[in-house]
Amino acid sequence: MILLVAATEMEALPLAGEKTGQSHALFVAGVGPLETAVRLTRRLCEGVGGISLVLNFGVAGAYVGSGAGLLDICLAESEVMGDFGICHEESVELFGGQLACKTVFSLESQYLAQAGEILGKQDYGCKKGVFVTVNGVSATARRGARLRTAHNGLCENMEGGAVARVCEEFAVPCLEVRCVSNMVEDRNLANWQFAAAVQKCGQAVSLLVDHIVLI
Repeated sequence: MILLVAATEMEALPLAGEKTGQSHALFVAGVGPLETAVRLTRRLCEGVGGISLVLNFGVAGAYVGSGAGLLDICLAESEVMGDFGICHEESVELFGGQLACKTVFSLESQYLAQAGEILGKQDYGCKKGVFVTVNGVSATARRGARLRTAHNGLCENMEGGAVARVCEEFAVPCLEVRCVSNMVEDRNLANWQFAAAVQKCGQAVSLLVDHIVLI
């Protein structure tokens, strides 16, 4: 079975009631890394035996200059906890010594390759790269540029790193698909295409549920 994980009911809505494709279940994990980690851990503790893949999906903000643009479908090669550490005005310094911990999580390469091939055949033109998980959405172009440079980031979100970490703990493969709803710039909601990104991401995920081969 594929466990489809979204942060919000709105992002999950295009998949609600979806009956086609192979066996899957839809799970809303909540906004941000804390809520996502708690809810997904509880869900997997209830029964992980039948889950072959966790497919995390939703919207994202693309970094200017990363190569991703509005309504692009993006696939995560890895997730990094972008603002975890010692936050200076212009940089984030990783904790060291006894406080050191893992902040970068690679996603399942075989499913990533499958997803790229499946979506590519339908002319989605997916972008692949590093996704940056943040505790707070970047509201300035300056912060976005700093995070992109620091991590070679493609786009940012608030849950992907938590999903990847929990899946690692439970030894469940993880795939992450997002559609760009906005560019990370000085915040201007008039430039966002949230509803269109939600719908396009849902279409891409439906396609994957129909065609991906579980390993």
